[in-house]
Amino acid sequence: MRKVWIGVAAVAAIMVAAAIGYQFLTPPAIEPAVETSPPAAPAQVGLPEIHADDKILGSPEAPVTMIEYASLTCPHCASFHMISLPRIKSEFIDKGLVRLVYRDFPLDQVALRAALLARCAPDERYFSLLDVLFRTQSDWAESTDPAGALAQIGRTAGMSQATIDGCMADEARVDRIAAGYQEAQAGFDVRSTPTFIINGKKHQGVLAFEDVEKIVKGLAPKS
Repeated sequence: MRKVWIGVAAVAAIMVAAAIGYQFLTPPAIEPAVETSPPAAPAQVGLPEIHADDKILGSPEAPVTMIEYASLTCPHCASFHMISLPRIKSEFIDKGLVRLVYRDFPLDQVALRAALLARCAPDERYFSLLDVLFRTQSDWAESTDPAGALAQIGRTAGMSQATIDGCMADEARVDRIAAGYQEAQAGFDVRSTPTFIINGKKHQGVLAFEDVEKIVKGLAPKS
């Protein structure tokens, strides 16, 4: 198997997380159905600050802010993005009721590499590339050459090989992802993916559309 190398900073990011007790796993293939077990009861946390480099869908004036911590190699995150999110977007995000803030919480170096690739896309194409990565997750995450498979996705998305190589060597961006990872653990006790912070309450596990619908109805102002 070809070794996937991201650089000293990438290794440091993973080592920092491991040092504070997180166990990194290589997830299985995407499951065909949404997680059936109910999400854990929400826990109250502080209202998260929105960062300048956050990737956001929806209006800043939306009454509900839904922050998602996800790993691109997490099959349950892929399930949320493929099954739940399209309807959440059409019913709540596009109507100005919900703002989705996506944050990287990579579970392994392959997820970190995929996050770096996605963040090299122009802002207006970021979520489209994220969608491609989640939909093809089993192809590249389980490849004998995940670096090559991700590079092919990048080229298909219009990136040059030089751009892709530069993305993977961007240790400043790796440092920012690592800092966000540590912030999620220290500030919001994020320990697994997906985890959502919705208007200051933590929800762990896959959220179906119906779960989000109940939350939004309880938080959005009545018309």
